[in-house]
Amino acid sequence: MRLSTKGRYAVMAMADMASRSDGKPMTLAEIAKQQDISLSYLEQLFAMLRRGGLVKSVRGPGGGYIFARPIDDIRVSDVIAAVDERITAVRCEPGASKGCMPCGARCITHDLWEELSNHIHLFLSSVTLADVVNRKVLGRSGYLMQGGLPHPRQKAMASD
Repeated sequence: MRLSTKGRYAVMAMADMASRSDGKPMTLAEIAKQQDISLSYLEQLFAMLRRGGLVKSVRGPGGGYIFARPIDDIRVSDVIAAVDERITAVRCEPGASKGCMPCGARCITHDLWEELSNHIHLFLSSVTLADVVNRKVLGRSGYLMQGGLPHPRQKAMASD
């Protein structure tokens, strides 16, 4: 399962915009430079984000993009959905009557991967741009990186 550059770059650009936004419009050139993303690619992504109701364009001198709603109301899953990105761990087409096996059946692990996809969607739906900017997404990995206690399994492995 992969999240394509379309979804990743859209989230990166929106998070960058949220972290540096002071309410004034931000140009795509600024975001492109900061995030090392092609300007023409960002233009395509922001057209989709605008159609998705996440950003508004401001024309004229000092123009650029602003958020269409507060960043604590914009979920990461909203950004990914706005750029037509699908995050799924199954290889079957969603909603298809046939499974991924040559005979048309679902593979034995289909339910496992489908449930993983559901968990990923729930997680991304629970995280807002404000959470990303305020670094509130640090899960266990962030805790460990900040010198927290090791996971019990890591402790057991270390004592073996």
